[in-house]
Amino acid sequence: MRRITQDGLTYYQFSMWENISHGIFTRLGGVSSAPWASLNMGGTVGDDTKAVRQNHELMYSALKVNTSRCCTVWQIHGADTVIADGPVRGRRWLALADGMVTDRADTPLVMRYADCTPLFFFDPVQGVIGVAHAGWRGTVSGAGVSVLRTMTQAYGSKPADIQVGIGPSIGPERYQVGEEVVNAAHDYFGTTEGIIQRDPQDGTAYFDLWNANRIDLERNGVQQIEIAGICTARHTDEFYSHRAEKGRTGRFGAVISL
Repeated sequence: MRRITQDGLTYYQFSMWENISHGIFTRLGGVSSAPWASLNMGGTVGDDTKAVRQNHELMYSALKVNTSRCCTVWQIHGADTVIADGPVRGRRWLALADGMVTDRADTPLVMRYADCTPLFFFDPVQGVIGVAHAGWRGTVSGAGVSVLRTMTQAYGSKPADIQVGIGPSIGPERYQVGEEVVNAAHDYFGTTEGIIQRDPQDGTAYFDLWNANRIDLERNGVQQIEIAGICTARHTDEFYSHRAEKGRTGRFGAVISL
């Protein structure tokens, strides 16, 4: 990924995309005070709502996207995907969902994260973009594949044409999980190989969100995937981490727009 600092904000872009307006923003450069310091995009974590709105404006300005056309969803750790033709009048979010797709120009798709995995999608043939929010629940429910299928069904996209960026999230060395998560992963993937790692000393399980989403997308026909490989729990100087900061933290923003 490319690390960019602009107008006091720092964000990352996938190396494979130079002509797509997108960014996964760090926590740096905003106006929120601790413990949400400083570019917090989460409006339900206890931060001042005016500060959150100002942070959003700063993010949109840095990417030069159309604030009035921004679309988001109320994220619920599921796998539903909605088509975003534009904002809903009188409401800040489109639906309860964890995925969005659009073929509309100048219609930014926006989500928020703090350890869960940002997934960005781009089909350069049909001119379609998508975004997903995939924690362990979303991953073992096929959140990424839900976006993929919506793109193919709604716009005629072919999985082999779709490029996917797997963004910063909690890494496999820091994401300890319980046996219920191990069982859920096995039920969905049919195996835990490459998805769950065991500590050789005590046998505790660690979930690899990056590899799990890569495996799921590849087995559904995606061939072009870039993985950021940046652990949010290890880099709380740049990213919010729900796990590392024990829930008292903000949400970093991710935006993609045609």
